[in-house]
Amino acid sequence: MSSEQPKPSRFEEDMQFREKPGGAVDYQNWTEKPVRYFTVIDKNDGSILGYVWAGDEDDAAAYEPHQAGGSRARNHGMVWIERLREGKARGLHPTQTLDELYGNSELSGRGRPLPGSLADAPNAAAVEALAKTG
Repeated sequence: MSSEQPKPSRFEEDMQFREKPGGAVDYQNWTEKPVRYFTVIDKNDGSILGYVWAGDEDDAAAYEPHQAGGSRARNHGMVWIERLREGKARGLHPTQTLDELYGNSELSGRGRPLPGSLADAPNAAAVEALAKTG
């Protein structure tokens, strides 16, 4: 006879994600439509942390961490994601939030928009590719 006790059935069930009402409000995180974006740099050393992009056609906006920035760039992205959420919660279109963030170089946190970096891209995939190579 085995001394091993059977596992409770709840350990055998698949986990299910159920979003609670009143949770974070987000823009869509992907679009195949045109987007605008800017580069986020470290306030101290000027290194690239990532890119914030937005497109109104699909109500989409996101932060793409710069691959060369490693965990620092990924972790810092939470600040920009929270700022995008704040814009969405205030009812702003994605590009309105983007313009607001780009125009404010005194934002709290470690990063800031790189002046002169606001640009257009054909879609979110183009910004993602830039984050992987640029």
